[in-house]
Amino acid sequence: MEVELPAAAENESEQKKFALPVDSEHKATEFRLFSIAKPHMRSFHLSWVSFFSCFVSSFAAPPLLPIIRDNLNLTATDIGNAGVASVSGAVFARVAMGTACDLVGPRLASASLILLTAPFVYFTSIINSPTSYLLVRFFTGFSLATFVSTQFWMSSMFSAPVVGSANGFAGGWGNLGGGATQLIMPLVFSLIRDIGATKFTAWRIAFFVPAMFQMLTAFSILIFGQDMPDGNFRRLKKSGDKAKDDFSRVVYHGITNYRGWILALTYGYCFGVELTIDNIIAEYFYDRFNLTLHTAGIIAASFGLANLFSRPGGGYISDVMGKRFGMRGRLWALWLCQTLAGVFCVILGLVGSLSVSVLVMIIFSVFVQAACGMTFGIVPFVSRRSLGVISGMTGGGGNVGAVVTQLIFFKGSKFSKERGITLMGIMIIICTLPICLIYFPQWGGMFSGPSSKKVTEEDYYLAEWNSKEKEKGSHHASLKFAENSTSERGKKLNTSTKPSEEITPPHV
Repeated sequence: MEVELPAAAENESEQKKFALPVDSEHKATEFRLFSIAKPHMRSFHLSWVSFFSCFVSSFAAPPLLPIIRDNLNLTATDIGNAGVASVSGAVFARVAMGTACDLVGPRLASASLILLTAPFVYFTSIINSPTSYLLVRFFTGFSLATFVSTQFWMSSMFSAPVVGSANGFAGGWGNLGGGATQLIMPLVFSLIRDIGATKFTAWRIAFFVPAMFQMLTAFSILIFGQDMPDGNFRRLKKSGDKAKDDFSRVVYHGITNYRGWILALTYGYCFGVELTIDNIIAEYFYDRFNLTLHTAGIIAASFGLANLFSRPGGGYISDVMGKRFGMRGRLWALWLCQTLAGVFCVILGLVGSLSVSVLVMIIFSVFVQAACGMTFGIVPFVSRRSLGVISGMTGGGGNVGAVVTQLIFFKGSKFSKERGITLMGIMIIICTLPICLIYFPQWGGMFSGPSSKKVTEEDYYLAEWNSKEKEKGSHHASLKFAENSTSERGKKLNTSTKPSEEITPPHV
């Protein structure tokens, strides 16, 4: 009893350091949405607001396209190319962002990228040709890589039982920017025009608003943000509380884990589809149903604004399924939700009534965005050591899906937009099937239970470290994570199991 008292006292002291209850890694075990408690909830609000600002900037042009295309004489091909450009740059930026988060932390990584891309939002006000329009959309789109730092940050701050909800709310409320900009930009444009500017001048001045907002969020992260519950990466590495990791090993364990590649593919057909819709939906309703710019903007905004509850709802459902059925429940929920999204996408392209189209679009948006939240209810468990790389691969896959979809179905006039939307729905259904192949030896997959070899969480996560690294103690964070992720066994299997002697590689 005398030996246990100091440990209990130390644990109680650690709990008092934080406003929320924490686990052994000091990750919050509760998610209190309307709290701004430091460091967990403050990091949450800084991450989603900054990501929101990047979404507003990246998709500020589409709601003003009817004006911009007249001013710059843009053809359908020019608009399609720019739409592809706006999401293609972030493919590589997201993978790089994941690695940067692993090495320098989400705070510096995200703030740096936001500040680097903000000038291109300002430059939008001086473009004068289709080429310059494409270039500013391309470089502004790099800022969407802050999604990866957002998810990495939340996975570093919140424990396994609530990480899906934290990731869902941060990503979903950030994605709200895609809907909000459909309302914000026409409103700002109208105000500037009413003051006395011509319409071809008003749209240019309007871009100063998202640019300034974006810069403000970056400075807020640098001033008020914190990488980990116990401090920033740099200080923790100096004090020895966080081991300095080998860049090549971090990347290796990320790219050799097949689960990351499958999630990258499937995310390409939930988040990638969402990006595609953000680019085309306002113009689609404007042209097909002969609506005003303002009305088309409101309808388009309703798609993105569903993120207020749909993506967070997906993360929450993933957590609920995880608690009840373990990782297998999370996988089943993702497959079912994303498949239904594909079905409603097919229907959206087939209906010809304005009211029915709006209704189907909203239902489709709820399912496709919930699937995004469910994806990042799984990502944090794929790898502990290479969390940033896996997050970057998955996030990059989202952008690849957007690029491929827009190139095939919405570039130029090969397909009508309604036909393209239907074919995109079929792609969603097909590309969601590989979720069936994801298998965790300690938890199982969609159609089979855990490995008969009695593999434990400790076996799985410590397989990413060699014996020399373990001698240095580099694996301690993975050990704590393994202990805290036993909840993924589900209620039926969540019983204590001794670690096996053999280590099973995480990519097997």
